[in-house]
Amino acid sequence: MHTSALVLFSGGQDSTTCLAHALTRYSRVETIGFDYGQRHRVELEARLVVLRELRERFPAWGERLGADHVIDVGVLGKISETSLTRDMAFQMESSGLPNTFVPGRNLVFLTLAAALAYRRDLQVMVTGVCETDFSGYPDCRDDTMKAMQLALSLGMDKRFLIDTPLMWIDKAATWQLAHDLGQQADSSDGGEALVDLIVEHTHTCYLGERQHRHAWGYGCGQCPACELRSKGWNRWHNR
Repeated sequence: MHTSALVLFSGGQDSTTCLAHALTRYSRVETIGFDYGQRHRVELEARLVVLRELRERFPAWGERLGADHVIDVGVLGKISETSLTRDMAFQMESSGLPNTFVPGRNLVFLTLAAALAYRRDLQVMVTGVCETDFSGYPDCRDDTMKAMQLALSLGMDKRFLIDTPLMWIDKAATWQLAHDLGQQADSSDGGEALVDLIVEHTHTCYLGERQHRHAWGYGCGQCPACELRSKGWNRWHNR
């Protein structure tokens, strides 16, 4: 029986939904974020606001929510030539992958998360990777997660579980999941409260835009992350 988890938490819609999932399922939950020189560095500030708001609006979750950790992995930004780590236009590459793909990012994140989980005696790592509504990133695939779970468990001689609650759902279903999780935490208005928190405080926009407020939250409205988030919102909200 798994009772503790480390959530890979960026401060965006997906990782906030994963954090709510973990707080519903596990009695002790910690969070980890990564500074890799991303253009949208505002997410590092947003994640702290989200954590504060979760504690205030959902006291029962607040009792389960433990330490937050931020790891400097600036080397990823130095060795990556991508639109998430350089001032360049978003486009598709000849490889068929978008230039938002940071090679090895999720592999590095999970390895560092596992090292921290080992030291903190946390059994599960929760991450918001997804095969349904994603940009084709190979390090988001279910096969990759299964391989990482095996490699990390063998390499550290500790049985880790990588929990991927969003793997087979799209963005519309992710909004619904957040609503359902909030409802479980507070049957009165918890569903709307968690959705409102995600809209108002999480950050997804790759350009770090926090000036323009849309129905689904803040962002430029045009980058791949904003398009995915807004389309999911519209499908869910107009269902």
